Amino acid sequence: MSPRPIKKKQIPNLQDAIKETAWAQIAESGAASLSLRAIARELKITAPAIYNYFPDRDALVTALIVDAYTSLGDTQADSLTDLPADNHTARLTALGRAYREWAVTYPQRYLLIFGTPIPGYHAPEDVTVPVASRALTPLIEALQAAFDAGALRVERLAKLTPKLKSMLNEWKKMGIGADLDALYLSITFWSRVHGLSMLEIGNHLPPSLANSAEVFEREIKTLVSQYL
Repeated sequence: MSPRPIKKKQIPNLQDAIKETAWAQIAESGAASLSLRAIARELKITAPAIYNYFPDRDALVTALIVDAYTSLGDTQADSLTDLPADNHTARLTALGRAYREWAVTYPQRYLLIFGTPIPGYHAPEDVTVPVASRALTPLIEALQAAFDAGALRVERLAKLTPKLKSMLNEWKKMGIGADLDALYLSITFWSRVHGLSMLEIGNHLPPSLANSAEVFEREIKTLVSQYL
């Protein structure tokens, strides 16, 4: 009697396994080299099995971007848990620290959404913009709360030009209930936190500044003190 064929081991949650393998592939070779067939080989499954979940590479990349933004947004929201609503300094500081911590913990995810574009890939805005906006919402809301309380020192800002005012008003049409100065400062806060995070992840800070967390901590405190 011939032996029975050995059944292939079933992967309990194949969709998650595909994503995790994709992240590992990105970590090793970069997002531009992402390959569904290579993922299939790694998981010891057929390529059509992946196509049931992701019809092509771009669909997988989009799913990874959505997951990354969702994770970042959750981390931002969670950082405010148990902090008093009227302690604006603590809330803005917590958001900055949580942003950096997420970036250095998940550098591949961070670089996928903020790093070099993948050749040939165009993110579907109707899918990615809402989750990207959600990731920024806790910061906008924290700044708006400070503005409403009269604690946000908007008088330190340069005069708002008509052109920039028009662009900010266009942004507000996306359903963002924030004063234009609070909205503008969300970009200012984010750009400074983002800039240091990118330098740290890319190892672009001077070698003597090995403890980059110290640099970041001072910048967060400086930034918050400028506008509160």
